[in-house]
Amino acid sequence: MTENDYVQASLKRVSRFNDAAQAALFRPETLAPTFSTSDLTVPFRFNAFYSEASVPEIDERSWRLKVDGLVRKPGDWTLSQIKALPPRTEITRLICIEGWSAIGQWTGVPLWHFLQLMEADIRAKYVAFACSDGYYTSIDMASALHPQTMLAFSFNGQESLPEEFGFPLRLRIPTKLGFKNPKHLTGLTVSDTFTSGYWEDLHGYNWFAGL
Repeated sequence: MTENDYVQASLKRVSRFNDAAQAALFRPETLAPTFSTSDLTVPFRFNAFYSEASVPEIDERSWRLKVDGLVRKPGDWTLSQIKALPPRTEITRLICIEGWSAIGQWTGVPLWHFLQLMEADIRAKYVAFACSDGYYTSIDMASALHPQTMLAFSFNGQESLPEEFGFPLRLRIPTKLGFKNPKHLTGLTVSDTFTSGYWEDLHGYNWFAGL
């Protein structure tokens, strides 16, 4: 093992320890703070691993969310089917690992309810997400079942999500840092296999990323 390999292995052990500590401290019944419309951040800040000019253009007519893994009802969902489910609206703060934050109003389907409809095995460890822009991430099942975790399809009362904020569907999870809120979702997989995430693999960010 080279000195660099040793350093990298040590950092990974520290990161795994941090993830385990955050998971142990996580309380599923504890809610993230909510706000009023007077607190909304205008304009809301764009963030991604590419410029705003490179936001993907997605055709709603052909877009599908593919659901698979440890679920009894796998399949592809259209945006209209997801919007027909009972919605939840919350005003919460998105906190970026870079040190800034912004408050927005999000409407979507609680993820716990969506997983229930799919008859997902909630004993599974992870829910992983794929995105049309090449981004990917995963979260623990306890965080997936948190009442504020949602598949968001609307922002600040608009009919749909703006392209720059994740059209047509994104994960909104206010109990975690912003990079755990993937946009432009195309896939949802319930699994016992750990798959990490884009920034975790690229820069060694802590995977749990809880607040």
